[in-house]
Amino acid sequence: MSNKTDSNLYTLLFAIGMVIVVGTLLAFVSASLRPNIDENKRIEKQQNILYAMGVNENDEGSVTFVADNKVGEEFSKFITKQLVITNDVEVKEDDNAYLIDIKKEQTNAKEGKERRLPLFIGTKEGKTFYIAPIRGKGLWDAVWAYVAMDENMVVQGAYFDHKGETAGLGANIKERFFMDDFKDEHLLNASGKFVGINISKSNGDPLNNDKKDNEVDAIAGATITGDGVAAMIKSELKLYVPYFKTLKK
Repeated sequence: MSNKTDSNLYTLLFAIGMVIVVGTLLAFVSASLRPNIDENKRIEKQQNILYAMGVNENDEGSVTFVADNKVGEEFSKFITKQLVITNDVEVKEDDNAYLIDIKKEQTNAKEGKERRLPLFIGTKEGKTFYIAPIRGKGLWDAVWAYVAMDENMVVQGAYFDHKGETAGLGANIKERFFMDDFKDEHLLNASGKFVGINISKSNGDPLNNDKKDNEVDAIAGATITGDGVAAMIKSELKLYVPYFKTLKK
């Protein structure tokens, strides 16, 4: 007589049972970790926003965020308003604007749905900063940034990051030598037209002394990543131009 455990039915039922047990365990673990995951996302986003406006713990050459246990307090101290912009100039305050998923909003726009643009207004040492989160495509995967501007769309600071750019090449967009080049760069040209910032291998200003040329020096060996960052800046920050025009009225 054959053993019941050798039957195909037993194998099938055992496999189904294991899938149910493992799936239940994974769902339980996921639900248990969700509060921690959400908290980590909040901390990271707030750190990035603050970093862009110069609230960080950098020393010579380092990239050091406000400590995790201090970021909530610092965010409340320096960020005075969180805005959500729709239909170019319709603006509402929203204390949870930092939780808006930029990737999802981009998808909404592609599908013809309304896109929400978060914008954070910060104040430091009597100066006002407008920080916009943006997202684009690098060589291998997503790149994103938080760009702080003044009322004239002159960059006051930036933080860049990526999902999968090449180490030592495109991944260097998150290094100080690259990010610091953007400070004081103009997003508008001499005529007041939005043109963004080009990342150029042929830039004739390697020390970045000319802040009105709408260019910064490219990273060696990272042309496609640089092109992706430049395209992201141009396409995403251009969406904020109508809001900045209202500041001049």
